Amino acid sequence: MLFDTHAHYDDEAFDPDRREVLAGLPQKGVGLVVDPGCTLTSSEKAVALAAEFPHVYAAVGLHPENCHDFQPEQIERLRQLAQREKVVAIGEVGLDYYWEENPPRALQQEVLRRQLALAEELKLPVIFHDREAHGDSLAIVREFPAVRGVFHCFSGSVEMAEELLKLGWMLSFNGAITFKNARKAPEVIAAVPLERMMVETDAPYLTPVPFRGKRNDSGYVYLVAEKIAQLKGLPVEQVERQTWENGIRFFGIPQE
Repeated sequence: MLFDTHAHYDDEAFDPDRREVLAGLPQKGVGLVVDPGCTLTSSEKAVALAAEFPHVYAAVGLHPENCHDFQPEQIERLRQLAQREKVVAIGEVGLDYYWEENPPRALQQEVLRRQLALAEELKLPVIFHDREAHGDSLAIVREFPAVRGVFHCFSGSVEMAEELLKLGWMLSFNGAITFKNARKAPEVIAAVPLERMMVETDAPYLTPVPFRGKRNDSGYVYLVAEKIAQLKGLPVEQVERQTWENGIRFFGIPQE
């Protein structure tokens, strides 16, 4: 079975058939999914989906692209949501310097620090989004040595990966590693121990080749595992088994 550690089933792209897609995942070999929120509203939706589907878990957080109107009381609401059943992480949080229209960098950093402090308080891991913000992301992570997390859709260098591993963090990879322009990913995947990796889709985005351009869902996460197996010269079954175990351990998901 595969564990898709990052998929946004609260996204409007799934409005036509959300429940059908989620209900069908075990038949596609996907045994667990984590749905990270990006706003208070999407975090609430993720928590509701986790309550409805046995194989779905939630994370709650404010994405850096969505913090324009941040108010400190939003942290209190996240604290309440984070203590609900089947909430296993704070996320999706981080820094995104890609778009000019994104919130100011200083605001993104303030919101990130507040959420890392919340994760430390609640002893929850963090799901981290880093886009074109590698230096600041690593610097702020270093400010919270007690916090552990995963850099999702990791796009940094081998050197950055090694620094994060030293800090006890995990790295996660998705369909982007199958794209022709994925230059850093092969080097990073070759260098990082399989025990420190997780797989994800980031559905509905970043659909792996050969389905790029279609709406993504967890049914395609096997293509990510296959690519990692190819790059590391390992049997795909080993990648599936190890990333499953890694995800369960990282998120603290109880096993019968």
